[in-house]
Amino acid sequence: MTGPLTGMTVIEVSAFIAAPYAGLTLAQMGAEVIRIDPIGGGLDYNRWPVTDDGKSLYWAGLNKGKKSVTLNVRDPKGRELAHALMTASGPGKGIVVTNLPARGWLDYEGLKAMRDDLIMINIVGRRDGSVALDYTVNARAGFPLITGPEGSEGPVNHVMPVWDVVTALAASNAVLVADRHRRDTGEGQYVRIALADSAFAVLSHLGYVAEAQINGTDRPATGNHVFGTFGCDFPTSDNRRVMITAFTPRHWSALLEATGTTERFAVIAAEHGVDLAREEERYALRNKIEAELAPWFAARPVDEIGTALDAVGACWGPYQSVRQAVADDPDLSTENPMFEEIDQPGIGRYLAAGSFIDFGAIPRDPVVPAPTLGSDTESILAEKLGLSDADLGGLRDSGVI
Repeated sequence: MTGPLTGMTVIEVSAFIAAPYAGLTLAQMGAEVIRIDPIGGGLDYNRWPVTDDGKSLYWAGLNKGKKSVTLNVRDPKGRELAHALMTASGPGKGIVVTNLPARGWLDYEGLKAMRDDLIMINIVGRRDGSVALDYTVNARAGFPLITGPEGSEGPVNHVMPVWDVVTALAASNAVLVADRHRRDTGEGQYVRIALADSAFAVLSHLGYVAEAQINGTDRPATGNHVFGTFGCDFPTSDNRRVMITAFTPRHWSALLEATGTTERFAVIAAEHGVDLAREEERYALRNKIEAELAPWFAARPVDEIGTALDAVGACWGPYQSVRQAVADDPDLSTENPMFEEIDQPGIGRYLAAGSFIDFGAIPRDPVVPAPTLGSDTESILAEKLGLSDADLGGLRDSGVI
């Protein structure tokens, strides 16, 4: 690997999404990420989606480019080996990422006693240490009551675990910050990141908290309309749907040009005494705008709509299933340098993404498949800890590896 983090070694002890995604992010930027799992696999080893024969596509996706070590950490010798990997000497080493409780064999102070400048990034559910997952965090943050059709009575959950992903990216960033601090000062540190805080931070950053406190209002669910501007979906003549957004005056004028409604909306603006170049005015008249534009979209197939909108630089996107995107979307294909087809051991050949960051001065590394569970155990223990073939044989015989 030639990525910007070449020379960094991260030991990952993880399950589910946030910590594995953080490790994936680091691995795809060149770090050597060694994931330690129990023999037979951890809590997420068989998580859906799976192939027809039960192989987890989820696990393979989140562990691309990593190395896999399996150890029985209930055995003192297994814990000793795990600790030796975590606290290995040398620059760029001594970094642990985990979302397991930092106690027992993962106790930070115990590990720090073996390497004083150890860095540990520990993802927890809530700040008080209690259990939380993306879906319970999302419920507490209020987003399901804003999501869904206008007038909807009940909450509507999202299906993308966004708080896990936000937390994962924060955790990978925390590794880089802590590593820089250690290089500057010689100090390691314990870094704690609460999954719930990722959602509440976004509530603050995007104005939701201030909206509730200053305006004394709860934002309503508005279906597929975009709050505060114009954006909504339209059905097409070929039973598809497209999403249209017009956040800026240029996007608004392009939309009107493509649909041939510039003069009509000038009349509507005059009738209502508004300036539709302003997004808040477009939001106020969103239902009227939707009704005026709907016949144009309903009379045309999606390809014709796309040609007309692209010709004037309007902002739009077709609704499509994942299978449709894989089949037809150039951004989800090898036309995009982020993607390559990989041969994933035990699963087969399919399209896989590398890092979505393009560094101008650093070549893009190839996409590396996930390891099979435990496939690197012996080579890592031999290379990193100097174990001999006889040592490894004894560990196998005693069930430690």
